[in-house]
Amino acid sequence: MAERKTQIADIDRSIYDVKNAPDAAFQTLGLNGDIIREISKEKNEPEWMLEFRLKSLDVYNQLDLPPWGPDISEVNLDNIVSYIKPKAGLSSSWEEVPEDIKNTFDRLGIPEAEKQSLAGVGAQYDSEVVYHSIQAELEKQGVVYITMEQAVRDYPELVKAHFMKCVTPREHKFAALHGAIWSGGSFVHVPEGVEVAMPLQSYFRLNAPGAGQFEHTLIILEKGSKLHFIEGCSAPKYSVINLHAGCVELFVGDGASLRYSTIENWSKNMYNLNTKKSIIGKGSKMEWVSGSFGSKVSMLYPQTVLQGDNSTMEFTGVTFAAAGQCLDTGAKAVHVGKNTSSTINTKSVSKSGGAAVFRSAVRIGEKADNSKSTVSCESLMLDNISRSDTIPAIDVHNSLVDLGHEAKIGRISEDAIFYLMSRGIKETDAKAMIVRGFAEPVAKELPLEYAVEMNNLINLEFEGAIG
Repeated sequence: MAERKTQIADIDRSIYDVKNAPDAAFQTLGLNGDIIREISKEKNEPEWMLEFRLKSLDVYNQLDLPPWGPDISEVNLDNIVSYIKPKAGLSSSWEEVPEDIKNTFDRLGIPEAEKQSLAGVGAQYDSEVVYHSIQAELEKQGVVYITMEQAVRDYPELVKAHFMKCVTPREHKFAALHGAIWSGGSFVHVPEGVEVAMPLQSYFRLNAPGAGQFEHTLIILEKGSKLHFIEGCSAPKYSVINLHAGCVELFVGDGASLRYSTIENWSKNMYNLNTKKSIIGKGSKMEWVSGSFGSKVSMLYPQTVLQGDNSTMEFTGVTFAAAGQCLDTGAKAVHVGKNTSSTINTKSVSKSGGAAVFRSAVRIGEKADNSKSTVSCESLMLDNISRSDTIPAIDVHNSLVDLGHEAKIGRISEDAIFYLMSRGIKETDAKAMIVRGFAEPVAKELPLEYAVEMNNLINLEFEGAIG
C-alpha cells in the first residue's frame, strides 16, 4: 500500500485525488438492450452471457428502489457512463501498462505491495482489468487467479455453475443492474487442500467522472483450502455523481477458511451500492474485515449463509462518516446448519454532520439447532450535529439458540482530550488518537499496510483534507 506516514503533516489526499484525463477506447452512456449488446460484443462474450445480461436487465426494469435506507433517488442511469474501456489491454507486466495508468497505481503503492507481501494482484482501471498476475508457485498448485472475462472464456462450466447463483439478480434492483452491465473483477479457484500462504489482492480504481464501476469477484474454495483475499477501492473527487455497484460471491467448501478484507476509500461524490455474499459449508470459516471511508452514500451489508453444520462467521467493520455522508453499513448472517456461530462486531464514527447507520439481520432457521450469534455495534459521535442509528433485525425459528445483541452510542471524552492537550498534543491530533484507539480492534485484523492506510484516513478526516 501507500508509503507509511507518521505525521499528520506528511499525509496528502493527492494520491487518491489525482485525475488522469479521460481517454477511453470505447464507452457507453445509459442502459438499454442495445447498450448491453454493444458491451457484450466489445468483450467478445459467449451467447449465454449476453442472454444472462438481457434477462438481468428485464429484472432491473421490474424492481423498485429499496423503500428503506438512504435517499438514492439522485442516481439516474441515463446519466451514468455504464461502461468505459481504457486504452490499455490486459498485461501481466507493470512495464506494459500505459504510463499514466501505471503511475496511478504506483502512487497507490500497488506494485510495491505486490513485491513485498502478496501472492497475486489484479488492478482494475474504470471498467477493465489492466494488470493481473499470480506467483508461479501457486499456479503449480492449481490455484486459478484470473480476470472474470478470462474465466467466462476459459472456465465456462465452473462460471455457469456459480455466477450470480449466490447473489441472484432478483436480490435487489442494483444486483439486477450489476448482472446486466458487470465488467471486470477477479475469479479465484483454490483446489481441495491447498492453503494460499500469502494474500491475493484486487484493487479497483475509478478514474472517469460520471461513470459507474461494476466489477464482479467470484471466489470458489474447495474442501479444506485456505485463502486471504484483499480488496481495495478508491476514486478521485468530482462534482458529478459516480456509481459503484460491484458484486462479490464467495463459495467456501467444507472445512475451508476464507478471510475477505476491504478498505473502501471512495470520494464523496460516489454512491457505493455494493453487494457481497458468501455460502459456507460444513466446518468452514468465513471472516470479513471491512473499513468504509469516503462515498456520499454507502449501502453495504456483507451476508453469510452458514449452510453447513459447525460452520462459523465473523464480521469486523469500521465506518467513518463525515460532512455530507450517509454510510449505511452492517452485516447479515443466515444460520441453516446445526451448531453454527456468527459474530458481528462493528464500530462507527460520525463527525461534522455525517450519518453512520448500522443495520444487521440475523436469521436462525428451523433446523439450526444450537446456533450462536452475537451482534455488537459501538458508535462514537464527535459533535452535536452528527447522527448515529442502530437498526438490528433478528428472526428466530428455533428455540435451541444462544443469541445476543449489544449497542453503545457515546461521545468523545472531553476529559481525555484535555489530558492529551495538557501533555502538549494538539486538539486535532488528540481526537485522531482517540478515534484510532476506538477503531483499533478493526485495524489489528487488517493486513499491516491496510491498517496503516486506515489510520492515515482517520488523520485526514481530522485535518479536514479528505475528498
